Parts: sequence; C-alpha cells; structure tokens
Amino acid sequence: MKPAKIAVICIAALAAIGLALVVRAMGSPSGQPGATAAAAVETRPMAKVLVAARDLEPGRRLADADLSWKDWPVDELNPLFITDGATPPKAEAAAEGGKSADAQPTDAKAGAVDRAMKAVAVLNAPGAKADYVGAVVREPILAGEPLVARKIVRAGDSGYMAAYLEPGMRAMAIRVTVETAAGGFILPGDRVDVLLTREIKSASGDEGGTKFAAATVMRNVKVLAIDQSTRAAQDEKAVVGATATLELTGRDAEVLALAKSEGELSLVLRSYADTAGPSGHVPGAVRRGGGATGAAGGGGVVRVYREGQAEAVAVP
Repeated sequence: MKPAKIAVICIAALAAIGLALVVRAMGSPSGQPGATAAAAVETRPMAKVLVAARDLEPGRRLADADLSWKDWPVDELNPLFITDGATPPKAEAAAEGGKSADAQPTDAKAGAVDRAMKAVAVLNAPGAKADYVGAVVREPILAGEPLVARKIVRAGDSGYMAAYLEPGMRAMAIRVTVETAAGGFILPGDRVDVLLTREIKSASGDEGGTKFAAATVMRNVKVLAIDQSTRAAQDEKAVVGATATLELTGRDAEVLALAKSEGELSLVLRSYADTAGPSGHVPGAVRRGGGATGAAGGGGVVRVYREGQAEAVAVP
C-alpha cells in the first residue's frame, strides 16, 4: 500500500476518534444546557384565566356553572383575557434562574412576562368570576375559550338590555309608584299582570253617571328592570322605583301603549307557582276606539285574524 494512502487513512481515523470524544462530552450528565432547559420547562409561570365551561350561545345569561378557571402560560397571556388577578408564585423564580444560563434571551422573556402581568393586573382584579356572573353573551363562545369583553355584556354596560332580551321580544317601560307596584315588592325577574283602571262617563253627560272600570290588559309578563336596576341586591327585599320595564312582544307593546293613554296602570305581582300560564295581552281588554270592555263597556266582539293568530276585538 502506498504511503500516501496510509497517511489519509490515519488522518480519517484520528478525526473520527476526535468527533466521538466531542459527542460524548456534549452528552455527558455534567452538561449544563440540558439541565437548564429542563428547569426552564418545570418552572414556567402559569396564571388563572376565566374560560367558558361549556358552549355558550348569544343571549344566554351567565351562571356560575358556565364559567371556570384554566391554567394559562403567563408569557402567552392576552391583555384582554380575564384572570383571577393573582401573580404566579414561580414567575420571579423562573426569571432569576434563567439569567445564569443566557442573559439576553432570558431578560427579554422576563420583560415580556412582566409586561403581560402588569397589563392583566390593570384590567382585572381578584374575584373577577363573580363580577361576570349574570352577564349576557353577545357572540358565540366555545367551551374552553377565554372570555373577552367583546363577546359579553355585563349589567350596566351599554347594550345590556338588547342582549338580555329574548329573540322576538321588546322592552317597554311604564310609570309606577309604590301603590301601583305592589308596595315595592316587585323585583326584576318577577312575573306580573298589568291592570288598567279608567273612568267611564255616562253617554248622557250626567255627573252621577260617571263610573270606573278595571280590566287586566296583560298577564304573566316578565319584569326586566325597576328603574335602571336589572337585578336586586341579595339582601334587598323591595325596590321602590319610578318606572318598570316589561318584556313584551311587538303586538303586546302596541296594546300596552294604548292602555297607557286610557287610564292608570297597576302591576299585580304573581306567585312563583303561577308563572306557567299563558303570557301576553288579554284579547278584548282594550279597544282601539277607546274604552275598556266588560260590563261597563258594552258592545260586541269580533274575531280578527292577524298573521295567523286569532284576536278578539271589541266593537261598539
């Protein structure tokens, strides 16, 4: 064998041995990079983020069971997320431990974590879950998806009433007093009847012929709010307000508007055991020509079909 070929073989063998020694040194237990990376994974700071516990559809009023806390990496937090406001206990330790391994990348990461935590602390406070119970869903939210302000409306926010209304329903307010609102014991969420009391004058014009008539124009309708309060405090047993907002259909709103011009309206509180009956206006209780039907109203009744629904209308 030629000497040149022998020299090439020797050089290749020495290079292979050197490469093996380098690989062995890098994979030895004393190597710090692997241990540092494992420690970084173990000490990754986490925060509690408020998420949907189930799929939530628009118009749903949030209950405690609809919400849950989920662990979320601090360095991936969005400032719009809702957290419990607590600072993860491992955040500071992770930032300090990473400085000894790699100063510049760790400093940048620690700065990002610090900025995220400060932004979240400004937007949220401890006990945020209780603050969002009772809010109304504005846009669909999937199970496990973090809640953001854009997709929900809390009580007191603009647009809350429109989001809280059931599809196809309308909100209409009427004036009330302590006497016409069951002494103030009617609270948001209760069911009521609406009673109309009006004066009926005699056709002859005699003062002695003036009479009063009363009729139930609405039955089993939901009270959305008293004044601007959509829910009473936990320890509040009565609410005295100047207006009551009711949930009605479009047709019921027309009937109630006409009844308001006829006389005084009173709210009659219904029992919780008596809320499963029909809801809406009472056919024939108010006439478009004016006046309430009944013994004092006189006249006949004509059945009118409007949009597939039958309605009894009183005529003179």
